[in-house]
Amino acid sequence: MVKAIRFHKPGGPEVMKLEEVDLAAPGAGEVQVKHTAIGLNYIDTYHRSGLYPLPLPSGVGMEGAGRVTAIGGGVSGLAVGDRIAYAAPPPGSYAEARNIEATKVVKVPDSIDDKTAAAMMLQGLTVQYLIRQIHRVAAGETILIHAAAGGVGLILCQWAKSLGATVIGTVGNDEKAALAKANGCDHPIVYTRENFVDRVMEITDGKKVPVVYDSIGKDTWPLSLDCLAPTGIMVSFGQASGPIAPVDLGIFAQKGSLRFTRPTLMTFTAKKADLDAMAADLFDVVSKGKVKIAINQTYALADAVQAHKDLEGRKTTGSTILLP
Repeated sequence: MVKAIRFHKPGGPEVMKLEEVDLAAPGAGEVQVKHTAIGLNYIDTYHRSGLYPLPLPSGVGMEGAGRVTAIGGGVSGLAVGDRIAYAAPPPGSYAEARNIEATKVVKVPDSIDDKTAAAMMLQGLTVQYLIRQIHRVAAGETILIHAAAGGVGLILCQWAKSLGATVIGTVGNDEKAALAKANGCDHPIVYTRENFVDRVMEITDGKKVPVVYDSIGKDTWPLSLDCLAPTGIMVSFGQASGPIAPVDLGIFAQKGSLRFTRPTLMTFTAKKADLDAMAADLFDVVSKGKVKIAINQTYALADAVQAHKDLEGRKTTGSTILLP
């Protein structure tokens, strides 16, 4: 038996309960991992609330790090005792231990500790595909990132800055503005008192930006398009403020032959070779100090309800982990 956070109906944070569950031996193609740290991400709230429906009852959590304690049949390249990390479905990382497909995990290098690994996989791999695959950020470019003081935001600001880009970021208050600036955001914009379109126009001398990275959704959608230069790309990878309403596709023509994409991490990591390459890229920039993972909140596994309340209340910055 192991302790795990589960929910039996969708709803607010209070639907999550710490339960004792049976953990079978890993099946064919699986490994069993004993978690040492667990990552908390906004997608966890989508699963819990029912926005992204799951078969119930269900576990929660897409990210974790720990050690392999058992190996199922047909698994190669991993051994009991290996340090591993993952950011992959199905949800269930909010647990002392679990079984997971071996093709979804990566070995963690000695240069990165378990807490950092648990905090960086989902957000860091997301940044990797955002700035190295969807739009390859280049030296001399100016880009816009919403929620610049969040987990993805802080990593993206640092990584893009290391590539030679100028980073504009929106944040909710002065404290978050200072945090974003300390992590490579050249121009933090406090959206609660500044019009970010006007500021982007001012910062870029009217040229606008080639890409907007947006995990906010409904609240930032229409104005984000006004920040894009002709043929620019709008990258919508989350919806913290709610889903974007139905769109008249003609708007992309009217605003300068714009492009739009709604990517998911799991598409980019579906193939093991791609996952390994993306993780190697991420581990490299973290190991070299180009990107520092800010674990600004730590909760006990049993306090997952409070962690979700704080996350949805926008009280968190950077990365958050749960400790079993």
